[in-house]
Amino acid sequence: MSVLAEIIDTLEYKVEKLFEKSKGLEKNNQELRLELAKAAQIIQKQSEEMEALKKQYETLKIANSLLGSDNNKRETKLKINSLIREIDYCIAQLSD
Repeated sequence: MSVLAEIIDTLEYKVEKLFEKSKGLEKNNQELRLELAKAAQIIQKQSEEMEALKKQYETLKIANSLLGSDNNKRETKLKINSLIREIDYCIAQLSD
């Protein structure tokens, strides 16, 4: 009977260790999920900042062209033509 008691004790010990390890892994998993969520927020924020900077860069290129710079004149002309078409479309919509 003592052999059976030893086996039960060993089994209880191993189950307890597995339970502790499982709790540790769950805690680690939770921490990693929080870290992942924070990283996703940072990525989202940086993406928004990057888009804003791209728009600002395009605006600065157009402004530079309007000030007489020879660089990007074609793009500026295309943008102005696009804006004129949009205005014409709006006027046509208002006339109807």
